[in-house]
Amino acid sequence: MLDPMRNSLVAHGDSDVQPLGGTFGRDEVSMIPDTIERTVVIDATPERVWAVLTEPAFLGGWFGNGDPVKVELRPGGVLIFDHGVHGTIPARVETVEPPNVFSWRWSQGAAGEEPTPSNATLVEFTLTVDRATGGTRLTMVESGFARLGLSDDEVADRHRANGRNWPGKLDQLRERFERAQA
Repeated sequence: MLDPMRNSLVAHGDSDVQPLGGTFGRDEVSMIPDTIERTVVIDATPERVWAVLTEPAFLGGWFGNGDPVKVELRPGGVLIFDHGVHGTIPARVETVEPPNVFSWRWSQGAAGEEPTPSNATLVEFTLTVDRATGGTRLTMVESGFARLGLSDDEVADRHRANGRNWPGKLDQLRERFERAQA
């Protein structure tokens, strides 16, 4: 569905992500997608989910080749995701508000490229108590695609790929807690 406040696609669950309006801050509206949003409910407290979400070993397996990620868990700190033969992807920590908000900015450019305003998207995780289950409602929003200094086709490709990958990534996180309870 289109969120009129963000003029961007808000998709939930396993639905396909389709590029819908985004803006460049110019007068014209572009077909460049800007935001991906996904939500998952996890049967654990926000504190437990936060501990795993910020754990170097988990992040390394979640977004890398399995080696622990270098994590400086503070605003301005560094995250380095090692993708083996594909190189490293550096990220810059933006927000650390345990156990509710964790965000980073990572490059959508070439491997090893430091994140900058023209090549990076912001990934933000918000953890709240899910009133229906008592577990944690984890919402992930990745934004900033429309501001990337790439062609419209390249931006759409990155948005589409990331949009398809996030449901599986969030399922992996949820499944980690399910396995621990089994």
